[in-house]
Amino acid sequence: MTKPVIVAGAGPTGLMLACELRTHGADVLVLERLTEPSQVVKAGAINTRTADTWARHGLLAEVHRAIGGNLNRFVEMMRRQNPDLPEDYRPARFGGHFAGLTGLDLSRLDFTDPDLSPRAAEGVYPMTQQEVEAILGGWAARLGVPVRRGVELTGFAEDAEGVTVTLASGETVRGSYLVGCDGGRSLVRKQGGFPFPGTPATITGYQAIVELDDPLALSLGWQHLPGGVLVYGPTPGRILTVELDGPPADRDAPITAQELTRALRRVSGAEVTVTKVEVATRFTDNARLVPEYRRGRILLAGDAAHVHPPFGGQGLNLGLQDAANLGWKLAAVATGRAGESLLETYTAERRPAAEFVLRMNRAQVAVMRNTPQAAALRELLTELIGTGDTNQYLVKFIAGQHTRYDLGGGHELTGRFAPPLNLPVYAGWVLADLTGDPELAGLAGDHVRVFPAEDPSRPELAAALIRPDGYVAWAADRDNPDRAGLRAALETWLGATLTPAR
Repeated sequence: MTKPVIVAGAGPTGLMLACELRTHGADVLVLERLTEPSQVVKAGAINTRTADTWARHGLLAEVHRAIGGNLNRFVEMMRRQNPDLPEDYRPARFGGHFAGLTGLDLSRLDFTDPDLSPRAAEGVYPMTQQEVEAILGGWAARLGVPVRRGVELTGFAEDAEGVTVTLASGETVRGSYLVGCDGGRSLVRKQGGFPFPGTPATITGYQAIVELDDPLALSLGWQHLPGGVLVYGPTPGRILTVELDGPPADRDAPITAQELTRALRRVSGAEVTVTKVEVATRFTDNARLVPEYRRGRILLAGDAAHVHPPFGGQGLNLGLQDAANLGWKLAAVATGRAGESLLETYTAERRPAAEFVLRMNRAQVAVMRNTPQAAALRELLTELIGTGDTNQYLVKFIAGQHTRYDLGGGHELTGRFAPPLNLPVYAGWVLADLTGDPELAGLAGDHVRVFPAEDPSRPELAAALIRPDGYVAWAADRDNPDRAGLRAALETWLGATLTPAR
């Protein structure tokens, strides 16, 4: 029996990684310090790329159930603010925001752009982080992934054969690899000696679910105000404030109703009072990124590898994509089906994606500032969002569809997430056949499933080799079958060691 991959942290990234590892044949053990999932307000949506990824695992029905309930609660909140809303009122699909600018127009998207999934037309998927964790926790349970809660990792030692993890109880656990998915203050990152360079905090933000003495005193949505930025909604009692005059004096002190009241009044200018705090958290614009995601048998994913302000829910989705990228690779290595060189592609592919998100989030903070220059920049961006190119660019950012891996090859789809090809739910290697070519099955061998496929929007496409994370490793058009390229891609990614597809 192989030693399990140990995943530190049962948040969204840790659960997603554990499920990917188990799906691809690895033994896994999740260790979580908390006895129950955290109820702290964090991300409020998944993006298009996460929806595309989850579709490959058959999880979208659960997503739609969750967002249906959230939309109903949003409509109820809207009715309290405006009792004259029509009975059949439904909010327009929301494309997200950039620095609180919400003019992104999904109806103007150009879907000939190979980066853009058709699901981008659906906008963001409003879900709490708790709902995300519930879906992933259910998936983990169905896969039989062991999740040990209420156990705290205090140290670890790596050797040539594996990793020994020490728990606060004194118990030790042996694993083949250790992946830190333990958040922005990751013990795995710190004890693993990973540098964490970046830029320090300059703002103070709060996210909370509260009760207010006068909810109608606040307007719904994103607002740039003299005191900072305020977001009220989209569900009852949810508030977010941003003050741009420095970081909090003590980020870890308990958050009181009085503190939130002061912040709300400073930002909104309204004499509103917080009468009860359900949950609350502080955040800043501290933005940091590790140079490497792996040191030997120790790896990082999610906030353990990168932190930044939470605008647009980018951190949650970035971590889920880290897990999707790493899971199948680490499973292949941990089970002896691939060499460790496969893990070298993890940092190479995922770090540029995180660099882009950090750059965009730093830009959002600059746009939010209370200066004449930032106000002029907001006006300029608002005008630019009205143009097709800027609208397209920012929707792709919010939707998580800016990522293209450098996988070589000359086809425009190579390195991009696969388009919808009317394929069955299958999370392994796929060779999509759009021409009914009998030669493809022989080329694929036993390691790749060949499925008939179709894409009316790409009549020229002949075939595509799709990795387990949904990205295209090779593609060819009808007028250039490129069999040599397919053979090279199969040898590069699968070699002769991976076991046959099931």
